[in-house]
Amino acid sequence: MSPTGPSRSGSASTPSSSESCATGQVELTVSPDDPVRQRMCVRPGTVVSLVLRPRTDGRRWTAVRSSAPAFVVPSGWQVGADGTARASLRCAGTRGGAADITVLAKEPDLAGVGRAAFTLQVNLVPHTTAG
Repeated sequence: MSPTGPSRSGSASTPSSSESCATGQVELTVSPDDPVRQRMCVRPGTVVSLVLRPRTDGRRWTAVRSSAPAFVVPSGWQVGADGTARASLRCAGTRGGAADITVLAKEPDLAGVGRAAFTLQVNLVPHTTAG
């Protein structure tokens, strides 16, 4: 199923003043050679489909966490047989804020949770109202 909104691949960034933040449904695909820290600007109510391509260092994606679940809640975490991980990031519906979404990875034969391998800083920017 493909997203109904714009699709982003690779680096996501906070837009300049002439750009707008993502809204609706958006997909962000992260490849092994992409930066391990990225930023993304979204409007409240946006759903981000995060797709993490298989790692090339032998580690596997293991979990996704939000630093501020009041603003961004990860759900639907799954890792496919090929090593591609997917999560849905649901952003707060009415207010602005920020959350760091951290994705963990570890060697498949080691016990434990894993270490941070990718971080997406999600900035929620409310729509401005003219008054």
